[in-house]
Amino acid sequence: MLSFRSKDRIGKLTKPNKRSFRDAVKMKIADSLDSPPKTADGGSPALTSAIITIVVGQEQRLFAAHEDVLTLSPVLAQACRDGFFKSNDRRLFLHDEEPETFSCVLEYLYKGDYSPRLVHDKRRTTWMLDGDHKTTPKLGGRGPQANPSATIFHSGIGDVILRDTAVYCAADRYGLDELKKLALRKQGLQSGIEVSTILRSARYAYDNTPDTDSRLRAHYLALVIRSRKTFKRSGTMQMEMEIGGKLFFDLFVAMCNHMDDLESLNIKGTPKTI
Repeated sequence: MLSFRSKDRIGKLTKPNKRSFRDAVKMKIADSLDSPPKTADGGSPALTSAIITIVVGQEQRLFAAHEDVLTLSPVLAQACRDGFFKSNDRRLFLHDEEPETFSCVLEYLYKGDYSPRLVHDKRRTTWMLDGDHKTTPKLGGRGPQANPSATIFHSGIGDVILRDTAVYCAADRYGLDELKKLALRKQGLQSGIEVSTILRSARYAYDNTPDTDSRLRAHYLALVIRSRKTFKRSGTMQMEMEIGGKLFFDLFVAMCNHMDDLESLNIKGTPKTI
């Protein structure tokens, strides 16, 4: 089992001199997480607009949402403006979307977050996923078990992938950059994830994000490098590498850069001889 948690996070801030400043920042973050996304004019959705039915996936699961809420996404807003309805009862069809993923997107549009919510642990002065305090170690004490909501079944793949990766890719499709940031942050808090699930999710991320968007891809590359001993022993990793693809080319480049950085640190730390 692997964890996305890391004690050595890049860009970790040093402790501010004034406690009041840190408290103010925490309050600002908490307020932003508790607030729903804003409309184009800066206000919250009035929820008085027409109700639109969304037909999602091959199963044709039905969702209902206010038009003002849907238009918080520039892509869905354009669909509404273009009259992308195939019937007179105002139905929007998203055949290629996964219902469970769209449910998370819709929850975010209404509430500013999706389950499990990101909550602030005041006692530990850190952020965690709602319900993490209820999880118990795996049998045998070999570490934390995975959150049951960490993965979803993707019908197009025929297997499970990480929920936050699916949400991140959906947010990219719908033009919701803040949701992408939230999904990436949540994924960093997951633990107890199987190697096969991580690699499958990484391939999905590469297949469903543009080359210009490196945030989620870099997240997976860093995880593999950080846990390279575990991945090296994995039969799944060997099979995936034999299949190949851009994921493993990027991994090779990242590993080379990592080794160069280590070599540079060793050179700088070597005592000078006379």
